[in-house]
Amino acid sequence: MLQLLRNTSLSFGLAVAFGMLCASWPEVAAAQNQTTETRLSTVVETKEGPVQGFISSGVTKFLGIPYAEPPVGNLRWRPPQDLAPWTNVRKATEFGPICALITTLGVFSGPPNNNEDCLYLNIFTPDLNPSARLPVIVWIHGGGNVDGETPGYDGSKLASQGKTVVVTMEYRLNLMGFLAHPALDNEGHLFGNYGILDQQAVLKWVERNIARFGGDKDNVTVGGQSAGAVDTGLHMVSPLAAGLFHRGICQSFCPAFTLPTKAAAEATGVAFAVAAGCGSGTGPDVAQCLRNLSAARVEELAGTASTQGKFITGRGFVDGQIIPDQPLTLFANGRFNRVPLMNGNTADETNFGLAIATYFSNTDNALRTPPTAERYLNYVNTTFVAPAYPDGTAAKVLSVYPLSNFKTPQLAWDQVGTDSGICNQRRLDKILAPQIPVYTYEFADRTAPFYFPDMPGIEALAYHTADIQYLFPLWRGGPLGIPRPLNRQQTMLSDQLVSAWANFARTGNPNGSGNSPWPRYTTSADAPAWLIQDLTGQDLQGLSTLTDAQYAARRHCDFWDSVTATQ
Repeated sequence: MLQLLRNTSLSFGLAVAFGMLCASWPEVAAAQNQTTETRLSTVVETKEGPVQGFISSGVTKFLGIPYAEPPVGNLRWRPPQDLAPWTNVRKATEFGPICALITTLGVFSGPPNNNEDCLYLNIFTPDLNPSARLPVIVWIHGGGNVDGETPGYDGSKLASQGKTVVVTMEYRLNLMGFLAHPALDNEGHLFGNYGILDQQAVLKWVERNIARFGGDKDNVTVGGQSAGAVDTGLHMVSPLAAGLFHRGICQSFCPAFTLPTKAAAEATGVAFAVAAGCGSGTGPDVAQCLRNLSAARVEELAGTASTQGKFITGRGFVDGQIIPDQPLTLFANGRFNRVPLMNGNTADETNFGLAIATYFSNTDNALRTPPTAERYLNYVNTTFVAPAYPDGTAAKVLSVYPLSNFKTPQLAWDQVGTDSGICNQRRLDKILAPQIPVYTYEFADRTAPFYFPDMPGIEALAYHTADIQYLFPLWRGGPLGIPRPLNRQQTMLSDQLVSAWANFARTGNPNGSGNSPWPRYTTSADAPAWLIQDLTGQDLQGLSTLTDAQYAARRHCDFWDSVTATQ
């Protein structure tokens, strides 16, 4: 998602008001409490204290369970701390507050807020009996690690239909969750990638407690979409996550790119401190100044509604301990937590970023304008340049993807951005496939409901984030998103995906066993390698397969491999 942010020129400088004291979605929790057969559940004794959720349509839900002490005051920019235990029954019937954010990515996230007390998790289970030992899916929401929240992710279908225990969580975002600075990094604790540490704290909580909710602590799948996928890959290369999970799911995409170094991240952090008025020093006084900043001031420097600010390291950085080296280096050298992996994408990844740019192109809905030919050419000529690409790459891109081949500039832009990202990801698949079971896929339902408001001239198609609602019904991004129910055919596709995701969580194979209908990824010339998930396939009610060579040709991967070999 961060690449989408960079490639769609989203800096429109929209002002955002701060000062919200609470950023939970009370209407979502209320709606959950109004569903049929809703009643309070039995009390579950966690290691930290007793919690009571509620039962709705056969699924028991526990919302807003704290998993660490609030990271406020002196705990800001420190690893998550163990909770003090409690003895009174804690009601777990409403989502906890979402984490501090400013960037909303259109209607994907929000509302903007300054809340730091946000380390809460949610559980959806079809069976509270500890003897059930159901597979566990720990889901990491997306949002570029700058925004996003859990209230829209209703895990009921994955729980009831998939017979899994689903866990979602809030984790620190943007500057609150990903900041390096020598004054903080030299304090003797794990540093920088605090949002990743939050997620690992959830995995440790699951290890301690999930059996009491019917889950199997020895069968945990970590998965997520966009930044959640990136973070899943970071847990795969983090030695601190070893043994805490047993499968991985990356929905657009695992990390196949270069992260900032510690030195680069700290330089950015020092620049942030200077901008915040804390000076350029690196001593304890600067650390204290940073912790004394108001949350509103931190978020002000984190960006705007439409884009991240210049002080965001974003996807994390190589700190040497949480993330010991570049992910691609660790994957290539076999220095990672070897678990079966599902790794896939949507057919039109880039349309999401283009929709955000269009959404913010004017605050008057009537004046929102889709991408033009001039903007497409500017995108190509400013993106595919040295040092990331060899000289002359932009001209080659325009020869492979001329505007004359597409109905609109938007569709040309979508194809270029999507193909380049997918082919980069395919290189990672080829690195991993000899080492672990890898199952690749493309979500290609170009009729997927779109939760943005209608924007004439924008064709969303199978956009980045389109697949979320097939696993979490009626997901709509943030509170301004428009929920749109799936039609009958889309519901059938949703059923298939839930089954595959649950099978994978159960066995490490989305089929349950065997290699049909979903083949294990291979580069063998005649063997199926990619599962295509759409509503136009001729086989298996919307599921079809391609060999790796067929899929690579479809995405012009020979071309992209030739111009990105040095990345």
